[in-house]
Amino acid sequence: MSESKPSILFLCVANSARSQMAEGLGRAIFGGRAHVQSAGSQPSHVNPYAIDVMKEQGIDLTSHTSKSVDTIDPSGVDIVVTLCAEEVCPVFLGKVKRFHWPIPDPASAEPRSRDEMLTRFRTARDTIRGMLERFASEELE
Repeated sequence: MSESKPSILFLCVANSARSQMAEGLGRAIFGGRAHVQSAGSQPSHVNPYAIDVMKEQGIDLTSHTSKSVDTIDPSGVDIVVTLCAEEVCPVFLGKVKRFHWPIPDPASAEPRSRDEMLTRFRTARDTIRGMLERFASEELE
């Protein structure tokens, strides 16, 4: 690892939902045992549904912004976790430990009711939380 605590980068395409939720949850779950950031290959904006479902968990994403993977210095990253399922994941060049968690994009389907969208985002959030809790016990201990 490049420093005493590992640097973890969560990647998806838009850096709007899955990777943003992973960043917020990772900071909460890892409790300072890792430096956590997120990015995407086609950054857009943080999805309002992601903000809403994370607020339910006491995690505030309102100050987060979508970032391009091109702005991340590879020398400062130890671990990359890609969260793409049906789309092509961003490429991250660098000598890093890699994990792939194929989580469907909750925003990818045709527009639905607010309740249906919240359900999709909660499912993604809860899946990511479970993966992060396992990751914390297996990789950060």
